[in-house]
Amino acid sequence: MAVKTEKFNISTRGFNDLIDITSKVQGIVTNFNIKEGIVNIQVVASEASILTLEYEPGLSIDFVRLFEEMVPLNKIYKHDETWHEGNAHAHLRALILGNNKTLSVVEGKIELNTYQQIVLVDFDLKPRIRTIVVSMVY
Repeated sequence: MAVKTEKFNISTRGFNDLIDITSKVQGIVTNFNIKEGIVNIQVVASEASILTLEYEPGLSIDFVRLFEEMVPLNKIYKHDETWHEGNAHAHLRALILGNNKTLSVVEGKIELNTYQQIVLVDFDLKPRIRTIVVSMVY
């Protein structure tokens, strides 16, 4: 078993910004010539998540609506009383989804179907530069 890791940074707009990172992650797997194994994609943040979904405008809107219903922006949270940043909702939304995703690599390709992409979502209230860590075990 071997492990290879690479990091990259990505600028986000915050406010539920969804960014398709599939080609970047696949490019890393390809550059390391990984044929079979697993790849773990992690965002180093507690207000952002990595997920897979069909990255299209309608579902992106539905996604934001779902989280606004589940964890509303305008609710009073204890975390905001502690730090006064107003981003408790971002931490809670990321908690629900998690900050990483592990996927299989088969014949050099990350196992995704046609309508499935790897997406970074940043729930925070302002633009950020997020670090993505891609670890491959093969």
